[in-house]
Amino acid sequence: MSGNENGLPVGKQEMKQWSQLKGENSWTMFKVISEFVDGFERLNRIGPCVSIFGSARTKPDNPFYKTAVDISRQLTEEGWGVITGGGPGIMEAGNKGASLYGGVSVGLNINLPFEQNHNQYIDSDKNLEHRYFFVRKVMFVKYAQAFVVMPGGFGTLDELFEVLTLVQTKRIDRVPIILVGSSFWAGLLDWVKSVMLEREQNINAADLNLFWVVDEPSDVVRIITEFYADSSNVRPNYELE
Repeated sequence: MSGNENGLPVGKQEMKQWSQLKGENSWTMFKVISEFVDGFERLNRIGPCVSIFGSARTKPDNPFYKTAVDISRQLTEEGWGVITGGGPGIMEAGNKGASLYGGVSVGLNINLPFEQNHNQYIDSDKNLEHRYFFVRKVMFVKYAQAFVVMPGGFGTLDELFEVLTLVQTKRIDRVPIILVGSSFWAGLLDWVKSVMLEREQNINAADLNLFWVVDEPSDVVRIITEFYADSSNVRPNYELE
């Protein structure tokens, strides 16, 4: 095969180079480790919780905000702690329902350049500040015995599919994953069934049974209560070995 003046095969270009290269500062790894250590030590002592996902943009007069407050209240009455992303919107509603009714209210806040400041309903000793999304995700998943997914945006979908993937691939045991708001989720679920499953066969039919879709707060609590009728199932979702 003939080559060009640089000795490369004809038609093959030189490997592209970074226009700007930023080496990772080794001290960054200590920041990452410190976030893990702080999260593990603080959340280990809290006890079983339910994570509530949803949009930061949902206003207090939105019906879904009020639904999230009610879900959190009922979970508190059943003895569960509540974990949210610590910000406004649905996250605030989740923390509010726990805080106002004497429950455990945890916030896993993330430092963002916009829209995210921790809400006032997080227990003062349970407000964890995160710099790294991937550390925050570990905390969400490890200490939650169920996931309640309210209407939201890209971040909510990211969290939903992260958990579904972990259960589907058996990286964590099956836990209740409950989508609230059937009208909101209908289009996405139709696409999952008609395109992902039936047309492309990228998932199995059994994967559609990994989650529930409900509208009423009482149904959320019922599903979780029935799932944990045997209390020996209540344990952190995985151990990092």
